[in-house]
Amino acid sequence: MIIQDRITRQKRIFACIIALLGVLCLIFFREKESGIVQDEEEETYQFVDVMGIRHEARILDDVPKCDYDYERLVEENGYKYYTDAKGRIISTIGIDVSEYQPSVDWQQVKNAGIDFAIIRVGYRGYGEEGRLVEDAMFKSHIEGALEAGLEVGVYFFSQALNKAETIEEAEFVMDRIRNYEITYPVVFDTEEIKEETARTSDLDKEQYTQNCITFCDAVKDAGYTSMIYANMKWMAYTLDLEKLTNYAKWYADYEPKPQCPYEFQMWQYTEKGQVPGVDGNVDLDVCFTLD
Repeated sequence: MIIQDRITRQKRIFACIIALLGVLCLIFFREKESGIVQDEEEETYQFVDVMGIRHEARILDDVPKCDYDYERLVEENGYKYYTDAKGRIISTIGIDVSEYQPSVDWQQVKNAGIDFAIIRVGYRGYGEEGRLVEDAMFKSHIEGALEAGLEVGVYFFSQALNKAETIEEAEFVMDRIRNYEITYPVVFDTEEIKEETARTSDLDKEQYTQNCITFCDAVKDAGYTSMIYANMKWMAYTLDLEKLTNYAKWYADYEPKPQCPYEFQMWQYTEKGQVPGVDGNVDLDVCFTLD
């Protein structure tokens, strides 16, 4: 009888342990579904990239967090907007274009409700030489957008390997925009190259980050507003965000709502936008603030 009681107690203890483990597993998976996972050592977040691949990265405590209320995102006339607590639109809507949009009727774009355009000034080539090239449509796009009454910013696609090349890129941009009214940011665009081998493939996080700082500081010194373009993977793995807290971000994410836990000022929310006056697809952007 004593042996039987002992076995019964052991079974009860085992059953309690199993039940407790079940509860802990349920809590854990609910937290994972929310995108935030807390363990004993660190807090993480999850996101999905453009290929549908799920990632998990550590939350950086010293990087300011995003405080937008995505319940205030609305869609009107095919565009996304951000509203205040009373439902009033407090964001602006824009497109970003390059020579890949060779035919743009800018007056139609303006009449369709677009507020601003971010236009590619140029890029550095992928090869060893890394030649700087002006975008074939830069002058046509910027002059057409300004004439139609749009606010205008610009971006440069970088393949800089070091500080000297980054300064060269900044000077290339400044030389080409000095005679135009630039009221939106001058953006440093460094990103993953999928189809070809990038010159920057072997750069480490420190150099990528320093290039951002070098370019943006040069832009600021020239009297313009600077900004860094990055997607979720670039923010999570490639840039040292703790060193970039004083720099505005243009965040690319094609999910229904931004996945980024950190602050950003502009959101590129689709690459398949449709805007009257633009043939084919075009990127659409919500600008929350330029502060």
